[in-house]
Amino acid sequence: MAIELERELRDTAVASIQRYFDQNMEEPIGNIAAGALLGFFLEEIGPVIYNRAVADVQERLQARVAELDLEVHEDEFAYWRKYDKAKRGR
Repeated sequence: MAIELERELRDTAVASIQRYFDQNMEEPIGNIAAGALLGFFLEEIGPVIYNRAVADVQERLQARVAELDLEVHEDEFAYWRKYDKAKRGR
């Protein structure tokens, strides 16, 4: 699955790459080169980050599902236990 950014996000990312180069590198980077670099990162490194995020979400969801029984558990056949407790309290 290719990781793609919406146009506005892509433009913001390209501008960020250009700013980084302006402030941290000896030579600035142009719009086309910054876009190509972004494309490389999205294709080469993006899947690693994406897969890690999916694994993190799966882990959190599994933990929540494991707790589900504790959160919504209802005792079965509890009517008579409740009735007997009320009867003993008289």
